[in-house]
Amino acid sequence: MKFVCEKALLVSAISVASRTVAPKSPMAALEGIHVHAGMKLQLTGYNLETGITVSVPAEIVETGTCILPARLFFDIVRKLPDEEVTVSVDDSYKVSIRCGISSFTITATDAENYPELPDVEYANGVSIPQRALKELISGTIFAVSENQTRPVHTGCRFEVTETDITVVAVDGYRLALRRFHFEEAAGRVMTFVAPGAALKEVEKILGDTDEEARFTLGSKHLMFQIGEATLVCRLLEGEFLDWRRVLPTENPIKLTANVEQLNASIERVSLIVSERLKSPVRCVFSDNSADFKTVTTIGAAHDVCPVAGDGKNLEIGFNCRYLLDALKAVPAQEVTLELSNGLSPIVLTPTDGSDQFAYMVLPVRLKESM
Repeated sequence: MKFVCEKALLVSAISVASRTVAPKSPMAALEGIHVHAGMKLQLTGYNLETGITVSVPAEIVETGTCILPARLFFDIVRKLPDEEVTVSVDDSYKVSIRCGISSFTITATDAENYPELPDVEYANGVSIPQRALKELISGTIFAVSENQTRPVHTGCRFEVTETDITVVAVDGYRLALRRFHFEEAAGRVMTFVAPGAALKEVEKILGDTDEEARFTLGSKHLMFQIGEATLVCRLLEGEFLDWRRVLPTENPIKLTANVEQLNASIERVSLIVSERLKSPVRCVFSDNSADFKTVTTIGAAHDVCPVAGDGKNLEIGFNCRYLLDALKAVPAQEVTLELSNGLSPIVLTPTDGSDQFAYMVLPVRLKESM
């Protein structure tokens, strides 16, 4: 096998494919990058759960396939001069890497035992601008559960209709929802749960561009096609939370707040809260103001944020990190805070009444007055 490729393109491709290389595996082949030089150059990383294949523009001098050590290959190529890189592999899997005045010799392995990535039929594909898919993922991924006793909640639920895509994540303490409306009918209706770990990799590959990304649903796997990269992951199975039933929609108290101001107030109060010194933020929503305070063994903190509306002196406690995560995900300058009572969740929704997003955070039971 022999190919010639621009260094920058090769570094980028190795970096992307390496993200799903198994760090340790009973199958030694999975600890390396699968390199295939055929009609084009393709690099693949696979850990049996998620696989990424990247196509790279290159001059294929001699076709072939091998497995290269992922970390070493990446470290060598990224340190090479900014010129064309020539990689050649002989019959004994000795690898020559040359670029300008630099040259390296390393050892590859036979790709015979490298498992094939699952096939996903192209017929069930849905196209969406990369920027929109990235916003759907980044706006929900922080709320996936880390509890492996309910594996289905370690991923995001996608609900695709003719008119929109809804993505939901839950972890038992909060719910994150984002929605994208198609300009034209999607022509597909599907529901599935994609693993959070795979979606984090998809988020990294996606660009802030209107170029199309495509995801395709198979019987047990899901495929994302983004530019020259293809990611395949296993679907999560199980019964996902009925989020429509748990998300309150008829909250009597509705306040409007500036997201930046609200975020700043809660961040200031949370400075004396840590993972070790957990303490809820006590919130009192009154007429045109939100009063925040907390007390830990370090000390006490208090801050006030202006809001529009009458909170009727409702007192409620929250985990400040969960509330901050939701605020940072809000794609708007202002947000509506919907409340019912001190034991019901707070819901963050758009001020324009649209269904673009909803963030729900469950309250924390407060002790006696601080």
